[in-house]
Amino acid sequence: MGALQDRQDNFRAALDPYGAATHEVFNQPVELADYNLYDSDAALKEAVKREGAGWAAIGLEAFGARAGSSEFLELGVLANRNPPELDTHDRYGRRIDLIRYHPSYHSLMKASIEDGLHSSPWTDPGEGAHVARAARSYIHTEVEAGHGCPITMTFAATPCLKLQPDLAEQWLPKVQARVYDPRNVPAEQKRGVTIGMAMTEKQGGSDVRANTTRAIPVGAEGGGHAYELVGHKYFVSAPMCDAFLVLAQAPGGLSCFLAPRWRPDGTKNPLQIIRLKRKMGNVSNASSETELRGALGWMVGPEGRGVPTIIEMVAMTRFDCMIGSSAGMRMAVSQAIDHCRQRKAFGALLIDQPIMTAVLADLAIEAEAALTLTMRIARALDHRDDPHEDALVRIGAAIGKYWICKRAPGHAYEALECLGGSGVMEDSPMPRLYREAPVNAIWEGSGNVQCLDIARAIQRSPQTLEAYFAEVAAVKGESATLDREAAALKDDMASLSDFETRARDLCDRLALCFEAAALIRAGSPIAEAFCRSRLETRGAHAYGALTGLDAKPIVKRAAPR
Repeated sequence: MGALQDRQDNFRAALDPYGAATHEVFNQPVELADYNLYDSDAALKEAVKREGAGWAAIGLEAFGARAGSSEFLELGVLANRNPPELDTHDRYGRRIDLIRYHPSYHSLMKASIEDGLHSSPWTDPGEGAHVARAARSYIHTEVEAGHGCPITMTFAATPCLKLQPDLAEQWLPKVQARVYDPRNVPAEQKRGVTIGMAMTEKQGGSDVRANTTRAIPVGAEGGGHAYELVGHKYFVSAPMCDAFLVLAQAPGGLSCFLAPRWRPDGTKNPLQIIRLKRKMGNVSNASSETELRGALGWMVGPEGRGVPTIIEMVAMTRFDCMIGSSAGMRMAVSQAIDHCRQRKAFGALLIDQPIMTAVLADLAIEAEAALTLTMRIARALDHRDDPHEDALVRIGAAIGKYWICKRAPGHAYEALECLGGSGVMEDSPMPRLYREAPVNAIWEGSGNVQCLDIARAIQRSPQTLEAYFAEVAAVKGESATLDREAAALKDDMASLSDFETRARDLCDRLALCFEAAALIRAGSPIAEAFCRSRLETRGAHAYGALTGLDAKPIVKRAAPR
């Protein structure tokens, strides 16, 4: 045995003089972690100051440091690696409709609620309140997007519930409390609650007027009174929330109701979860099919005015879709730039190779334009008492939601490609960003629905279009390209009689001119590059097709570290 062992040892030594190592690992990036998500984002810092929330900078810097830590970023990874599970019944056969989440998800929810992302503009209104909250939401979404769904619905519920003062008095103190309590118990036993939304049904989807769920009055009828709800909801996001704003057909027409998970007497309200949806993205967040088997709900707002009532909620959730898609773009371009500044190919760092520099710069332009427009709308939300700002919110949120969310999937793919084969590996953040990217474009009304809402806003309130063109005209003379495009757009929108046949073209151009004007107004160093690459080239925009521009300063501005 001794001689045989010696021969084997000599053979291994000849094969591998360095021991067990087969190769040295080099030319591979280190993980983008332990950096400040606020302090490293020049465009975000400038927007916070410019749009009226400079007072929040110190808090945002601390917030950004925590969010960018390895430990906090890992929460997002774990929440998506361990999706929620549904238990419809307990072990003894009792109905519980309990959704179990990984502890990482609860940590993210707790952090968001304790930071006031669900309520701060309502509890602490003032100059820059919506801007500061948007900045925090943007940073939090860079870490993980799925948990933002119940946060944004809870945030958006406040203006809706205020339409029914008696319900608002009962529910808003807990809705706005900075207390996260995930227990499946009656709201009466909690200091803080979350609110969800149940609108769509199998046969209608976005066409909620086709809903068949019925609302039968228990006693007195009208706002604030109890009804029994019978029907189904095909897509209920965050079904673990403590109550839901539900659309149902009352005797007087489609109406809005607040339906809690538990009845006032402590028994389970029969909003029964049939199954959880299996989604390509937004994995950490549960979404369900639910049946209402005589569930108690209290009418919110006037009978027959369900859509105008719940639209108060939808308007805010659509704004948060803008935030979410902008944040996804920011994280995608951060990952791409950070990879390329560390990775060499063909004798040079990727970031220094002109063809890659142009792609990275183009990705950075798209991300900054999205953020700049989003923060402009945040400022308008802080000034709804100003007729111009109010009109700008009504048309601008729909334009921004349509365009920014629609641009996100292509942006995510292009950023992923910058990482090459590493970008499609599941231990990279890129697949999650890619799968998440289409979600906001579909939720709260897909592209065509947004286009029709833009047309409806203009037809019902012509001042919205006037406010839009006033906003663009405020930077007239700063860019001949924008001036020319805005004038042509104004001419083409003089008549909206055939809007639907031209809707996509018109809405694309509304968005591009709006983003260009926002960048110019902001004094952004990328404004000229945006106008030249987005307005001078009509039709499809190919990332990296920048010509005649110095791309390096754009990439440097967007670099996360």
